[in-house]
Amino acid sequence: MPRDELAAWLRLLLAPGLGRDAARQLLARFGPPEAIWQHGPPDWQTVVGQPLADALEHPPEGFEATVEAHAQWLDAALSRQVLTLGDPLYPARLLDLADPPLLLFVQGRSDALAQAARLAVVGSRNPTPQGEQNARAFAQALAEAGLCIVSGLALGVDGAAHEGALAGGGFTLAVVGTGLDRVYPSRHRAVAHRIAEQGALISEYPLGTPPLAHHFPQRNRIIAGLGLGTLVVEAALQSGSLITARLAAEQGSEVFAIPGSIHSPLSRGCHALIRQGAKLVESAQDVLEDLRLDGPRSAEPARPPTAAEDDDPVLQALGHDPLGLDELQARTGLDTARLQARLLDLELDGRVARLPGGLLQRQAAG
Repeated sequence: MPRDELAAWLRLLLAPGLGRDAARQLLARFGPPEAIWQHGPPDWQTVVGQPLADALEHPPEGFEATVEAHAQWLDAALSRQVLTLGDPLYPARLLDLADPPLLLFVQGRSDALAQAARLAVVGSRNPTPQGEQNARAFAQALAEAGLCIVSGLALGVDGAAHEGALAGGGFTLAVVGTGLDRVYPSRHRAVAHRIAEQGALISEYPLGTPPLAHHFPQRNRIIAGLGLGTLVVEAALQSGSLITARLAAEQGSEVFAIPGSIHSPLSRGCHALIRQGAKLVESAQDVLEDLRLDGPRSAEPARPPTAAEDDDPVLQALGHDPLGLDELQARTGLDTARLQARLLDLELDGRVARLPGGLLQRQAAG
């Protein structure tokens, strides 16, 4: 992008008080940003009103330094680009949003962004071990079947979904709520670098933008908009994942939800979605069939338990809901030492996980 064009778009994006809707009205009235800035307040006020038109007359403070920082960022790597609303690489599905991003800052592979078969995978930032395992296994199986996995790089389900897609050798897109010169959360720095090599990092926010709380619900519309559908792995009743699912449904995309225990707060969001019409899924194949995409029958999130595993008395007593140690001991009749020894073996085998509050939960094999 030529520097003058970059500066014109950044001035539109960063203009104080100018929201995306007003910016699009200016674009519709005057054409590209370079043309907008050739006019002045008397012309602008016919679109945005006098006070805002007067405020637009001068660039924001420090604007030249901002343009220089973005130009240097773009020049530093061929994998970096800024996509405008009219760019051929701008994802067409986002143009159908009620509030499409003015700009998309992208770092990564253009062919990843061009993938048409995309699925959003979202869920809790604090999932159960089983939920995190499900997110990773579903994403890996779906990536192996050719779907590009879209998520938000957050802790928990998002991170597991990206890792699963990377393990499956597929593309993955991370839509973040900061500028692309930052990685949030910082513990995902390594996976963010891998995503930039095997997919793309995407943001509507300029460089230097910190992780402000209201940015994350806003970026959810992009996550939902990019996908043919949205898979919710685990979610509480009040969560950003349900916002993403609602936005996907409003855009006419499929919503999928993985059911869970009726006793788990992190299953209630998924169960609510299912009651509202989301597709209950138990395997990656369920998603592929509903989207009418071909995929290997082996694309399953978990293998069935073997007879030996199913017959294990401790696993049978544990069931599939979280359970306290005292209740498990009462069910099995084992003394504390023998029960703890068996639980240790099952934990090492990945068959049992310990949850907060001293609870235990059976894990599906994967």
